[in-house]
Amino acid sequence: MIVCSCNVISDHDVRNAVSTATDLPRNPKQIYGCLGCSAECGRCARTIKTIIDEALGACAKACCSGCPHSHAAANDEPAQEVVTPAFALAAS
Repeated sequence: MIVCSCNVISDHDVRNAVSTATDLPRNPKQIYGCLGCSAECGRCARTIKTIIDEALGACAKACCSGCPHSHAAANDEPAQEVVTPAFALAAS
């Protein structure tokens, strides 16, 4: 389905950009950058954000950009356990 008629971007294009980008895009502006275009009228931004959140799954709200398991979550792979070093725990 076409979600951006100005740039002819489909929902598949958005999901593909989320799953293949090195630094996971988390907003429409980043998606436009991944796809080599920019927002025109902006009416698609809310739909693109919804598709990004669906593609990222639970990671969309729980994790920050660049977290160790965010790429795995976007690809429906098991998340990796994040281990906090003992010295970091002692400093808290």
